Amino acid sequence: MPESVERQKSVSAGAGSLLSDLGPIAIFVVAFNVLQRIESTKDNAVYIATGLFIAATLAAIAYHKRKNGKVPPVLIVTGVLIVVFGGMTLALRDPTFIQLKPTIVNGFYVVAILGSLAIGQNIWKLFFGHAFDLPDRIWTILALRWAGFFAFMAALNEYVRLNHSFEFWLNTRPLFVFPLVLAFAALNTPLVLKHQREP
Repeated sequence: MPESVERQKSVSAGAGSLLSDLGPIAIFVVAFNVLQRIESTKDNAVYIATGLFIAATLAAIAYHKRKNGKVPPVLIVTGVLIVVFGGMTLALRDPTFIQLKPTIVNGFYVVAILGSLAIGQNIWKLFFGHAFDLPDRIWTILALRWAGFFAFMAALNEYVRLNHSFEFWLNTRPLFVFPLVLAFAALNTPLVLKHQREP
């Protein structure tokens, strides 16, 4: 398959993965804000919204499986953690668990990236090597940059979780957190384009 076609498929898959991640979050945020303003569901808004969040995440995984024949490893990890921490939120009636999910996910990414580098591998290259042909030095730089970013995002989530209300924490997800991820990805794009090796 030509390199340009493979790269276009990768970009399309990446966009699909982003939508699969944003979709359940958007449902979570909208459901909570709507249910909280209805008197009969106000007290249980966080739990109903969490249930919808879990269902939407599982639907996104099923969609990926049906469309692509496989599920991205990142989405599998995220899905498992959402089901586990969302389930604990529902079972124990404590929203703290669903708030901890982003911290655990980002921490997992940090450990996975640094751990792979420590054993002479590069999980970042493993995930994206099919889309870009970069020198190993650049793959290492990208991996370390993203590990630092994920560590920052974990710390940021904990700061917001511990110092603000659940509503404030939840509403910052689509309005602040995801734009940060997109902005950081954009900042790294020039490095990738500069060192991309054409066939």
